[in-house]
Amino acid sequence: MRHAPLAVADERVVRSAPGDAVRIDASGCIILPGHVCAHHHLYSALARGMPGPADPPRNFPEILARIWWRLDRALDPETIHLSALLGAVEAARAGTTTIIDHHASPEAIHGSLDGVADGIEAAGLRGAVCYEVTDRHGTARGREGIEENVRFIAANRRPLIRGMMGAHASFTIGPETMAALAAEAARVRAPVHIHLAEDRIDEQDALDRYGMRTAHRLLRAGVLTTDALVAHGVHLDDSEQDALRASGAWLAHNPRSNMNNGVGYAPAARFGERVALGTDGIDGDMFTEARACYLKAREASWETGPSFAVERLTAGARLAGRLFGESLLGTLAEGAPADLIVLEYRHPTPLDSQNLSGHLVFGMTAAQVRDVMAAGRWIVRDRRHVLVDETALAARCREAAPRLWRRMEAY
Repeated sequence: MRHAPLAVADERVVRSAPGDAVRIDASGCIILPGHVCAHHHLYSALARGMPGPADPPRNFPEILARIWWRLDRALDPETIHLSALLGAVEAARAGTTTIIDHHASPEAIHGSLDGVADGIEAAGLRGAVCYEVTDRHGTARGREGIEENVRFIAANRRPLIRGMMGAHASFTIGPETMAALAAEAARVRAPVHIHLAEDRIDEQDALDRYGMRTAHRLLRAGVLTTDALVAHGVHLDDSEQDALRASGAWLAHNPRSNMNNGVGYAPAARFGERVALGTDGIDGDMFTEARACYLKAREASWETGPSFAVERLTAGARLAGRLFGESLLGTLAEGAPADLIVLEYRHPTPLDSQNLSGHLVFGMTAAQVRDVMAAGRWIVRDRRHVLVDETALAARCREAAPRLWRRMEAY
């Protein structure tokens, strides 16, 4: 911790401010690096308050079939963009400056990643996007998903957006599509972003169809490579955990989503240092996710302290730094990208570098975020998003959401 002015110029933290610099009073505030959400589903943003299915789901496969796979099929270009914009604006308000998104819209695949990327860009955030390749609507749709990822990676010129090769999960991807996915990811040099062992169905399917557990299937297929990003990892056994650590892949831990879906607790402490935090589409609030991360880890082991959750936030920044070629991302060091948040946290007890973790987990919240900067540009000032008219956006979303919900009835 240091008590000193922080200067920004040319989108980076610098040693001293230029003479014509605009000065912002942050006295009494805490300045932190912006947060990274390592696994999001922005397309879920318009699901808030959505009527539940007539026959309520009783397990994870039924949650997918009766809710999320109906929602993603009902998405059109308008709701894809609105969902991304709304989710990104709300994430920014919560102090998140980078979103790694995982998108699906099986009835509107081509061009869908532009809708997501444009929403993130309009909110002023950094982002990495991908399309969820799956065979659940046939291998032709699976191939179309691969093509959308490749198209976007080749065409994207947005300075704060990157492309990845997305995939749903092993249990909805057949051998031909998996082989094509791995080949194209290697050809375009893009890491794969895929769900892994979120539910037992993923493991059982791999054992039944391929005679091996899921992580071993992905490893053999060439998907589980250095800098690949897998989400959840709830049901990995010891051999898979070893394979994951040895591969150099990252894991996005999503404790709130795991609780919401009742899939179990991922033993995140066993996966090594490359474990970041995601929200799996619940929201973009990493303060709340970090607290849930700590509490679940603490419940699993008395040896876990608050620093475990903060280390997961730090890992997310390292992951984003590798995607953007910015080794100092997530720090306030000289030369680091100026992605930062100003927090009006009036700490009632001493605060220093030794006890920051305890303050972040037990005291700091998204409600205290006053200002947010991404790539040297203010995107939130005095708790108001300065790039997007939030009132107008909410009105558009209130009109679009019921139409989206009605379209779900066809699926």
